[in-house]
Amino acid sequence: MPRLLGVEIPAKKKVGHSLRYIYGIGPLRADQIVKEAGIDPNIRAQDLTEENLNRILHVITEHKWVVEGDLRREIAANLKRLQAINCYRGIRHRRSLPVRGQRTSTNARTRKGPRKTVGVTKAKE
Repeated sequence: MPRLLGVEIPAKKKVGHSLRYIYGIGPLRADQIVKEAGIDPNIRAQDLTEENLNRILHVITEHKWVVEGDLRREIAANLKRLQAINCYRGIRHRRSLPVRGQRTSTNARTRKGPRKTVGVTKAKE
């Protein structure tokens, strides 16, 4: 398996699809990287040479794209900042509720987690 930016990318997939396993690189950016690096888009990731990997890294650093650990840290810092200033979005993040105005009375199960049934207990006689 080739290793790029500390991530093992799948060897059996085409280069464009394998690059998407790097956090911060999506379909359009992956195609752009392959095109600018001058790599055949139909080649598999396991067939990449060291020179090809270096060209891919060069394209990513040349564009100054924030990927992987730096991007994760930046996003986490943004969420912490929102929570620290007690803005509406920060409060919603803190309470694990939907942030962007979705309804919560019936849906939002992905964000809220499984239902917590509150039962009624019988009083002892």
